[in-house]
Amino acid sequence: MNIPTIDLPRIVVIGAGFAGLQVARKLDTSQYQLVLLDKNNYHTFQPLLYQVSSAGLEPDSIAYPIRKVLRKKKNTFYRLTDVQRIDISSSIVHTDIGELSYDKLIIATGANNNFFGNDNIAANSLPMKSLTDALNLRSKILGNFEKALNTTDLELREELTNFVIVGAGPTGVELAGALAELKNKILPNDFPDLDLRVMKIHLIEAAPRVLAPMSERSSEKAFTALRKLGVHIWTETFVTDYSGNLVTTNGSETFRTDTLIWAAGVKGQFPEGIDATTIGRGNRIITDDYGLAQGTTNVYVIGDAGLIQSERYPQGLPMLASVAMQQGVYFAKALNALARNKEIQPFIYNDKGTMATIGRNKAVVELQKFKFQGFFAWLVWMFVHLMLLVGFRNRVVVFVNWLWNYVRYNNGLRLIVRPYKKPKPTGTPIIESIE
Repeated sequence: MNIPTIDLPRIVVIGAGFAGLQVARKLDTSQYQLVLLDKNNYHTFQPLLYQVSSAGLEPDSIAYPIRKVLRKKKNTFYRLTDVQRIDISSSIVHTDIGELSYDKLIIATGANNNFFGNDNIAANSLPMKSLTDALNLRSKILGNFEKALNTTDLELREELTNFVIVGAGPTGVELAGALAELKNKILPNDFPDLDLRVMKIHLIEAAPRVLAPMSERSSEKAFTALRKLGVHIWTETFVTDYSGNLVTTNGSETFRTDTLIWAAGVKGQFPEGIDATTIGRGNRIITDDYGLAQGTTNVYVIGDAGLIQSERYPQGLPMLASVAMQQGVYFAKALNALARNKEIQPFIYNDKGTMATIGRNKAVVELQKFKFQGFFAWLVWMFVHLMLLVGFRNRVVVFVNWLWNYVRYNNGLRLIVRPYKKPKPTGTPIIESIE
């Protein structure tokens, strides 16, 4: 790999997601040479992927060029590449554009979908973990309505306009609400000659309630709001198979649909070269409180790919964007302190709360001391997400889109730029995506 060698320690960061990007932004590059590797040339704000998939936002409003983030930092290099393998013994990263040595390695490769070993679901469902996934889902949704309009087969029309979402965490709840608002407010104007009463949105959750990690009150509010929007909710239900457009579950319920959306589970992802004995729950690399990978001296893992196991966090930390961002900032500051021979403290997570939106004027927010729902929670949700977006332009574009959509009930352009095509199976990649 064509990276100049200089008289500074080289820090290699794999992944420009929430954790990796924070390290790159905060690291003192007068003390280190920084090399950031990612398979995309942009950072994706994943919490708003559901709005891209439901045609509420355009993809460029939640993506930001990596090179633009790094352009003013000296001794900093970015390379567009797939990381294939890590050789820990020789401190070398192997990529599809060559090898790269490191003094310290930071793995921030995030998480990918966990289909729990079900090959049919993995092959036939639509995930929503990347910008490409969101665009595929949008094309699929809009394309299916066009197909439904042109068929006289009532059963096929129902399959094309039925949507099954597996997983009632924040992603599943937010997407279900967005699809319901499409059905109720947007699509009747776009498809006046299509009977949208046949369209159904099913939300399936294995836990006893939606938004299970949140309080029972928040869960009840979300449940009630979704039901009012027309979403059919199935709790304590597991999807066991999806083949031939038929969704089967652990109970008597079955669903015929051309669109199964998977939001039910994630697992850590990282390149080959990690000792299998150091991989813990959720396919995450076990680390200490400082982010140091077990059994290594210069490999650190932050964000969803890492699993802290210590007295302070015996069960690890949740796979949340807030954890990844805080770890990224912490680790950059820790490296800066080490460069000045200062003592560093272990990472301590500041749990600022969780939130989810259900639709127009509806959200649930749980902060450290306050829990509230409704319109004010919706405003708080919007403000927090706007502030977390990377880039002033993105904040302005998203805000204007939200304001326009609120006033006009007209979210997005709903263009089918590229019709969805089911990808051909090509075998399991070494690393599916770096997020």
